[in-house]
Amino acid sequence: TKRAFLNGRIDLSQAEAVMDLIDSKNEMARKNSMTQLKGGLSDKIKQLREEIIYQIAFIESALDDPEHYSLDGFPEKLLEEDKKWITIAKEMLDSYDNGRIIAEGIRTCIVGKPNAGKSSFLNALLGEERAIVTDIAGTTRDTLEESVTIDGITLNIVDTAGIRDTEDKVESIGVERAKKEIESADLILFLMDISVQISEEDIEILQRIRDKKKIILLNKSDKATEESGFEQSALKEYISEETPVISISAKYGDGIDNFIMELKNMMFHGRIDVNQEVYITNARHKDALAKTYESLECVERSIEAGMPEDFFTIDLMNAYEQLGKILGEAVEDDLVNEIFSKFCMGK
Repeated sequence: TKRAFLNGRIDLSQAEAVMDLIDSKNEMARKNSMTQLKGGLSDKIKQLREEIIYQIAFIESALDDPEHYSLDGFPEKLLEEDKKWITIAKEMLDSYDNGRIIAEGIRTCIVGKPNAGKSSFLNALLGEERAIVTDIAGTTRDTLEESVTIDGITLNIVDTAGIRDTEDKVESIGVERAKKEIESADLILFLMDISVQISEEDIEILQRIRDKKKIILLNKSDKATEESGFEQSALKEYISEETPVISISAKYGDGIDNFIMELKNMMFHGRIDVNQEVYITNARHKDALAKTYESLECVERSIEAGMPEDFFTIDLMNAYEQLGKILGEAVEDDLVNEIFSKFCMGK
């Protein structure tokens, strides 16, 4: 792969796609890597660079030979083109969140008060008895991490200790770890036991996850009765109307399909097609695109401020060079060696 890059058969983004393909954790990640390997990202970047360099060349020609090249009305035309480029760069940047989720999986934290059914739910997702399940509250005292792929989506799941006030020193450490995991998670799965009334522990957790992306899972639907006293309407004070609330039975697997459907809708806005779109998964690409976006915005501001045309070329050239770094043009040998050193020769 390195020889292919050095000899111009593939660009650097395609070479990196080979490594992403080797490391892919699910079918979505594999398809996205194949799309990039076939030039899906490269083609977009090359098209942008061609359009940008054309405008740079025109400005330089007009400044050198004003008798044959007129800049009358040019800033207005360039502004129109620049706004189009900004939109394209922004779309690629915005795809990074979904791309990261596709490539790395969703950092998912299962939370709830003790005995809410968190470990049973984890076991239901994994299809095996991975976590210890008992009727004794506080069985889980530490975080338990597992990875599972469901319908092409990889969940990096952290099962946590039940959150409550406790005098038990070991359990209290587990509770503190659970609170830390909430802060770093991409997604919170909050299990509530609907066979009993909403408790102070439930309220505390709802307040803690108020600003997090979350799915509320009303567990133990097999045990719920009118006499249980659980009032779902009380949740409205703590969650938005868009927050999914799903009734499940972790013990019997009821409602898991509805959970998976909501998971896909929430994380991918109901639409993801790696056969048609290119998702940015590489932090190096994201950084170059962010700098490209900033430079193109500088061009827009310069035009609107009525600056001379030669000012445009500075930021246009910066954007052109940043896009080139994605393809491997004008990158340092040390960076190239570092990238290829990450390939796993054992595979």
